[in-house]
Amino acid sequence: MKLPAEGLAGRRGFLKTGALAFPAIVSGAQSARALKVGLVGCGGRGTGAAAQALKADDYAELTAVADIDMDRINQSLARLQKAAGPKVKVEETGKFTGLDAYQKVIDSGVDVVLLATPPGFRPMHLRYAIEAGKHVFCEKPVAVDAIGVRSVLETSEMAAKKNLSLVAGFCWRYSNYIQAAFDQVAGGAIGDIVAYYATYYTSPVKPMPPAETRPAGISDVEWQIRNWYNYTWLCGDSLVEQAVHSVDKIAWAMKDQPPVSCVAVGGRQWPANGGNIYDHFEVNYLYPNNVRAFMASRQIESCYNENGDYILGTKGVCTIGRGPLPRIEGQNNWAFSGAKNDMYQQEHDVLFASIRKGQPVNDGKRMTTSTLLAIMGRMAAYTGQQITWEQALNSQERLFPEKVDWNGTFAPPPLAIPGKTKFI
Repeated sequence: MKLPAEGLAGRRGFLKTGALAFPAIVSGAQSARALKVGLVGCGGRGTGAAAQALKADDYAELTAVADIDMDRINQSLARLQKAAGPKVKVEETGKFTGLDAYQKVIDSGVDVVLLATPPGFRPMHLRYAIEAGKHVFCEKPVAVDAIGVRSVLETSEMAAKKNLSLVAGFCWRYSNYIQAAFDQVAGGAIGDIVAYYATYYTSPVKPMPPAETRPAGISDVEWQIRNWYNYTWLCGDSLVEQAVHSVDKIAWAMKDQPPVSCVAVGGRQWPANGGNIYDHFEVNYLYPNNVRAFMASRQIESCYNENGDYILGTKGVCTIGRGPLPRIEGQNNWAFSGAKNDMYQQEHDVLFASIRKGQPVNDGKRMTTSTLLAIMGRMAAYTGQQITWEQALNSQERLFPEKVDWNGTFAPPPLAIPGKTKFI
């Protein structure tokens, strides 16, 4: 089974010609019909996505929301009401809690669904939304294991057949200055790519609280979901959940063609306090023609931080992140000039413009490729083995359980030990 690549020219063409006229011109030219939006996951990212969705279209309105926590729903709505005012039309009957709340939002009559829960739930939520005929904004990553990736790939193909838009939260693809840099690279400004080195050095996203702070009577599943970032079955690990942004840029530079194989190292320097994710990775990807890509990530406090990209070519080097703007140094010097767009807003501008124009956008192929590329690196680091693309794609490892019981017990795998943990 292969993941086909998505051409870059078609996406850039749409961004340049189709996404600049909104919201008033596009929505006014087509129809004043309201587009009802449903939000699944009311955390910070979900709340931000909802605000951007409501800003993207003159007639978008938020009508239903879902989360595991009613307090978080109310806090999210309070923030959204300040940002979007009368466009927030969520009645008490439009607030849903529980692990099945996503179904209630999708079945409530919405047109567009924003998926922003922990990534482990993404394949299931996305499948239900597309089967129900909804347009979707799907946060990254799109799965935590290869089984989930294969499911999402099938769902994205279903979306294409149904003429539904599916926009992924790989936000750098929607950044105008990063697009400009990659246009230069694709156009040969640095010659042939020899190597790509990416860094994602930062602090922990959400450290695991001490065990003694766990409330009495809370189930294993609830405790882990409330601390989802620390468990592989929910987040996929730090490489898959956060550094996947940099992995996505590697995939972009390689024209979304998969690598041959990879090897990796990683581990945990600070106590996990019950979680089972690594706090650092270094992955070496081998591409055809001996082209190499290196992904280095770390989530440890009080260390050197950097989010950078160094694309080495036969005629020069493209640098992104070490300075305010991308630049190329070599035979063809170049630097981005102009105003930066808001890439998070652009994601939703493109989504809603595509709906209004009846020209669906589908990020499915590349969002699965980038997600699996990160999962492949995790597999190599966990096992200490060289992993091929075909092995990663066809892996039978299931991190996310087939059935999740809010009140149930669940013991996730222990912290992986290279040389002992087996590839499945």
